Amino acid sequence: MKISSVSGRAILDSRKEKTILVSIKTNVGSFSASAPTGKSTGKHEAKTYKKSLEGDIKKLKDFSDYFSEEEFTCFDCLEKVEETLDRQIGGNTMIAFEYAVLKAIANEKGKEVWEIVRSSHDPLTKVRRPKPPFLLGNVIGGGKHSSSERKPDFQEFLLVSKSWEKLKRAKVDAGELLKKFDDKFKSKKNDENAWMTSLNEKIVLDVMYRLKNKYKIQIGLDIAASSYYKRKKYHSLNPKLDRDGEEQLGYVSNLVKNYEILYVEDGFGEDEFEDFAKLLKKFPNRLIVGDDLTTTNLKRLEKAIEKKSISGIIVKPNQIGSLIEVKKVCELARENKIKIVFSHRSGETEENILADLAFGFGADYFKCGIDGKEREAKLSRLGEIGRLK
Repeated sequence: MKISSVSGRAILDSRKEKTILVSIKTNVGSFSASAPTGKSTGKHEAKTYKKSLEGDIKKLKDFSDYFSEEEFTCFDCLEKVEETLDRQIGGNTMIAFEYAVLKAIANEKGKEVWEIVRSSHDPLTKVRRPKPPFLLGNVIGGGKHSSSERKPDFQEFLLVSKSWEKLKRAKVDAGELLKKFDDKFKSKKNDENAWMTSLNEKIVLDVMYRLKNKYKIQIGLDIAASSYYKRKKYHSLNPKLDRDGEEQLGYVSNLVKNYEILYVEDGFGEDEFEDFAKLLKKFPNRLIVGDDLTTTNLKRLEKAIEKKSISGIIVKPNQIGSLIEVKKVCELARENKIKIVFSHRSGETEENILADLAFGFGADYFKCGIDGKEREAKLSRLGEIGRLK
């Protein structure tokens, strides 16, 4: 497959904010892909755009016919894109470009994108089919993703299941329970289509625990502690309270124990490897997950492995801005028995290739909400792949 031209334009994400769509023309047809945008971003993430979205679009135009002599035949050919455009464009633009290239390669070979991804790193791809990942459904939200004045400090209250239908029913029930617990509840949803509430995290967890028992599924938390961590203190607002690292460890540990929580993401600041390690040592059979801690970054994953900080890692392709790096991160995680969690962003598009990447890289978990057209596009694609013969 050869690329005859490249272009980019701005589109709106699920928050009605601008993000990028990249289109390529090839000898096998035209292909497009978009990248999401994150609101809760770690300081170690790749820069979204080099200088601006408009600047990246102009740069793509400058390189429009630069790839016309190159052959793209496999996943690892993406290295040609990255070497050519290194430091010329931001992470969002690079990922959208690479998504479009993968679609073109798959089309030329008469395969699915996930098959192209899988064949790049799994020698048993011809004899083993990938298993569908567990779903992490965001039911009730807080933190930076919710716009209400009073809200939980924790960012996401999740339910874990392999059944999308079960998660949808549980979310409807959550709305009914919030009406009883929260007299300010207005049935409104946040950036990720999770219910917004004025309750604090302990009362929200009372609601989640009821759902856990009713549906026989597990609870997960994205604490996103970096969002309220300053000067070595965790500054909670609901209720107003400051905790140091040891106090945060004790508080999170009690929640994990009392509410039988399976999954804990970013329970501490984004550079607090030691505190993550302390929590994992206390709960070796729970998933202690890094997102802001690791930012889909190979060097930060290596440090987390050395410090024994995590048993799971969030993978967000535009967080690192390179599918070649995503591959390295997934392979290192797998070698060290660290669970892989492919994740959406809060400002999403209807692009569904994340599901192909999750299958292709053998993700253990898939985090992309429960409803809303941008989330449903990915979950529907996950279901399609699961039924492929």
